[in-house]
Amino acid sequence: MLGDSWHMESVEDILRLKPTLVIGSVPYKQETVAKLLEHPLNFLAMNPRTLSDIEADILLIGALTQRAAAASRLIRQMRHKFAAIANKSRRTKRRVRVYCEAWPNPRISSPPWVAELVRICGGEMVVPAGKSVTEEEVAAAQPEAIVLAWAATGDKPDPRKTYEVKAWRDVAAIRERHVHVVRDELLNTPGPPLIEGARALYRLLHSANQLRGSR
Repeated sequence: MLGDSWHMESVEDILRLKPTLVIGSVPYKQETVAKLLEHPLNFLAMNPRTLSDIEADILLIGALTQRAAAASRLIRQMRHKFAAIANKSRRTKRRVRVYCEAWPNPRISSPPWVAELVRICGGEMVVPAGKSVTEEEVAAAQPEAIVLAWAATGDKPDPRKTYEVKAWRDVAAIRERHVHVVRDELLNTPGPPLIEGARALYRLLHSANQLRGSR
């Protein structure tokens, strides 16, 4: 792995591979992309917002790489697996109120496709997706679960810092200790890793629902 749209090990290493196409997807770091664009590369920038956008991008990449049939097959597989999770989620009587965070400073909620996954998994995103939000807005929305999936950080976010936010002292997710970390790649990669991300979301939301139902 030579890098991504956020961290680039070496542009020279990429040039040495003589790629016919370089694909970059959100989140971008301006300096990283600028380094690439200094060279005569075919660079495809992708900025999906929804699951439908992600499917369209998969089809586009499939067409560009002469793998159209494989791309269509992948989309069918993803839909089937999301549908299986949605079917399990329908057994729950109520939706869990969720705040998913893509970045802590400034606070940015997870992208719209994550809000779709939350709904598939039996939850409801309680703030606008993919937007800057204040701590007061999150507190007013009263999430019952908070999910930290910070871009380009893997599983490094520390829930303890979230429990210390003064504005969130009376938030249900804080009182009941429902702050969870989901690996960045599983929710922020607009592609097949979202299947594992959805499974992770389902497990933690199902657990939150069970605990609330037992009270």
